[in-house]
Amino acid sequence: MLISQDEMPLVAMEFMNAVHSEDIGIINELFALVVAYDRGKSSIEAINDKYQEWIAHTVEHFRGEEVMMIEKGFPPYAMHKGEHDRALDEMKRIFQEWQKTMDSSVLKIYLIEIVPLWLTNHIASMDTVTARFFDTGFSPCGIAH
Repeated sequence: MLISQDEMPLVAMEFMNAVHSEDIGIINELFALVVAYDRGKSSIEAINDKYQEWIAHTVEHFRGEEVMMIEKGFPPYAMHKGEHDRALDEMKRIFQEWQKTMDSSVLKIYLIEIVPLWLTNHIASMDTVTARFFDTGFSPCGIAH
């Protein structure tokens, strides 16, 4: 297992925690497929399918948060959405690089060195503040909506 559910921060909104848990499950499944591929026990197609599932799930994950941020008038929406866009672009770029090279080290470096740290930091910072706003109506600077 690459990422432990127990190591992920929890936020004030259960729907966000549930989606993060799903993210972790997909990421761990993808990592297991990459490791198995290196041992000749997984296929390119299996990795591609799981990676595309991860992209689709992430698009919906981010869209759900972004719709709610707009509906609730979340003040730092643009900053949070910008980070979503950056992360999704990186995820797609890595997938394209993998498809071009079929070099599993591209995926392993991304999954081991980038994804866990980014996910933990994003949840602990942006998602924590966003969930608190969803829950209380207070912006990060204490201004009520």
